[in-house]
Amino acid sequence: MSRAVSRMNSSPKFWFRNSIPVLNFVLALLVVFAAAQSSRAQTYTVLHTFSNNGTDGAVPSARLVEDAKGNLYGTTADGGQYLYGTVFKLTSAGKETILHPFGNGADGKLPMAGLTLDPAGNLYGTTLEGGASGAYGTVFGLNKAGDEILLYSFGGPPNDGGFPQAGLVRDGAGNLYGTTSQGGHVGIGTVFKLSKTAGETVLYNFCSAQSCTDGGYVLAGLLRDAKGNLYGTTNLYGKNMAGVVFKVDTTGAETVLYNFCLLQNCPDGSKPAAGLIQDTAGNFYGTTTAGGKFGAGTVFKLSKSLKETVLYSFQGLNDGGTPVAGVIQDAAGNFYGTTKSGGKHQNGTVFKLTKGGKESVLHSFTGGRDGGQPLGGLIQDAKGNLYGTASAGGDPSCPAPGCGVVFKIVP
Repeated sequence: MSRAVSRMNSSPKFWFRNSIPVLNFVLALLVVFAAAQSSRAQTYTVLHTFSNNGTDGAVPSARLVEDAKGNLYGTTADGGQYLYGTVFKLTSAGKETILHPFGNGADGKLPMAGLTLDPAGNLYGTTLEGGASGAYGTVFGLNKAGDEILLYSFGGPPNDGGFPQAGLVRDGAGNLYGTTSQGGHVGIGTVFKLSKTAGETVLYNFCSAQSCTDGGYVLAGLLRDAKGNLYGTTNLYGKNMAGVVFKVDTTGAETVLYNFCLLQNCPDGSKPAAGLIQDTAGNFYGTTTAGGKFGAGTVFKLSKSLKETVLYSFQGLNDGGTPVAGVIQDAAGNFYGTTKSGGKHQNGTVFKLTKGGKESVLHSFTGGRDGGQPLGGLIQDAKGNLYGTASAGGDPSCPAPGCGVVFKIVP
């Protein structure tokens, strides 16, 4: 994508005689300023534009994963040879390879979530639908050669989960843990474990508590601590019907750590759709898609003592709104994330949030060739560069709102 860079077309005239040092100083400042402006204008780069050519993927909706060589891996929820989504690889130079196109069959279809990479280079993920049982989604593996292995097909309610929308977390023994958005005893989601030896186990069925005060409808993946406890969010239900932060321990017992409030007058946020991160002090951080001071979502902190603090309330204007994805944190404590809406062009943003709660927009999507409506979160490489996907925009020949892009930002 080509972006306009402002240039100095002519040097200003200075009417000072014998003022060469002053002139040189001012010109040096102008050069520095122009270089800074140019640098800022070039921070956003489209690494890959998904095309409307019948074999490429479309609508990337999840976070990427990076290997030791700098290659990026991700999924698209649409497109590919059979139009049911893909797993793709993207080199650091931007060359894309489709590793697996999903069909309308036992291998699953419509992967909405990102991938998990093991030390041997194998990839693991979920599909929203398809599988051997017909409709409830799958867990799959993909080796380095691109061969797909169906690891599990969900059976749906009442005994199994269904329709997983989130990715997986892997322990040191190779077991996988995840969530399903629906299924389970009453159809509003589960937490599951997939063992290399014992198959799938439902660790927790949501709505096991009276009036579903334990939460339900899980859109986000899990965070696993060193003791094996699992943490996550639900988009709905809980005491106030607006989602919860929960913990599932190694025995399968669930604890609600925080209840988000109702949509009306909700300064603490409402309806989280993303997972959590945790700092070394044990504090959790995440986002909500709604609520906050302006009703356009929040970035929040849940302390180790379970006190919730809103770090930032989105206005839904130039600052962005509706953060569907979670945040990441750098070594200095700054947070980075995406919003699906808002921004200068109302097509979403990439934002930075300092520890002190000051937000700045790193990129406002136009919905054109630079992409739009990012649904996935960000990753950061060792140099501090950010990578992500935008689900819309890109190739103008794609049907509206577009096929999406993979992008890089140098903050």
